[in-house]
Amino acid sequence: MLSVRGGLSYTVSVTIPYRPALAGLEPYGAPQLDVPVTLNVNENPYPPSAEMIADIAAAVADAAASLNRYPDRDFLALRADLADYLAAESGVRLSPEQVWAANGSNEVMLHILLAFAGPGRTVISFTPTYSMYVEYARDTFSEWQTLPRRDDFSLDLEKLPEELARIRPAVILLASPNNPTGTALTGDELSAVLDAAKGNGPADAPGSDCLVVVDEAYGEFRRDGVPSALELLADHDNLIVSRTMSKAFGAAGLRLGYLGAAKEIVDQLQIVRLPYHLSAVTQAAARAALRHSASQLSQIAALREGRDAIVRRLHSLGLDTAPTDANFVMFGTFPDRSEIFTRVLDRGVLIREVGPAGWLRVSVGTPEENEAFFDALEEAMK
Repeated sequence: MLSVRGGLSYTVSVTIPYRPALAGLEPYGAPQLDVPVTLNVNENPYPPSAEMIADIAAAVADAAASLNRYPDRDFLALRADLADYLAAESGVRLSPEQVWAANGSNEVMLHILLAFAGPGRTVISFTPTYSMYVEYARDTFSEWQTLPRRDDFSLDLEKLPEELARIRPAVILLASPNNPTGTALTGDELSAVLDAAKGNGPADAPGSDCLVVVDEAYGEFRRDGVPSALELLADHDNLIVSRTMSKAFGAAGLRLGYLGAAKEIVDQLQIVRLPYHLSAVTQAAARAALRHSASQLSQIAALREGRDAIVRRLHSLGLDTAPTDANFVMFGTFPDRSEIFTRVLDRGVLIREVGPAGWLRVSVGTPEENEAFFDALEEAMK
């Protein structure tokens, strides 16, 4: 049988028992194009320092000497280092047993849904939001439902208790700052969601609470005064806060995501993780990188300033922006965003066509990259 996917034609055997739910689907992935300026996947534009590179290289060399042995399955040393980092960054002290890590926050999320969602249980989120959430639900055979955000991309908290009582979700996924909008949740909003989750867990666990997962992949970029959900962990045993080293830390290629939660939750996650899922090389590289957290995070102020400058300049062009606490800006709106996207790309700058109709998203780059973006955008808008 001939199948066409992504413009490519290939033969599919009719004798292989393909999973019907995956028929015709494409693998997730943002475009990876060889252009001068890539501002489409919210990376930190600054590479690691020479000192960090040397430290990682030495740590990996040490780990390589024992690659004939399986890695530390529980990686408590890495979890302790991550707990120390969170204490310094957010002021919240967790024990190593309250921290879990995996190959990127993607695998962290998969572990959560494998442990707490699955067949017969529902996962919900609020659209627009990160496009991978629905795929996590699909891959864990969980039901998926969404609730709309308001026009300003905030949550409709007045209706939330009623909706949760109706849906009875096992897991609520909330990104803060949200992707692709950049909007962050206030402390009052976080508390309102946690209150609404009380007693509204899945029907097969009467009296349980919904598990609330706050995805803080962009948490380090939040403005002063915007809280981390980590501050609420001590009072809410149904709360999980996930982080990543990919964004603010400038280590997207490392693939290290992690979370903070009650020890009982972390214990449950260990049941569903694959054996030895974090390699010795990953553990060594991550611990070495964490030793340089101060220098890596020293770039945050400049990236925040770059973000705010992008917002001001977009406004000067007559464009709207969504309120952002991340390292990207969603802007618009355009009658034909695909045309603007293509025109900008033709000028050597790759941004992202994502979010509600009419909107585009640009990551914060170096000053030179940001200037190249505006040169391309202004030409594209003529």
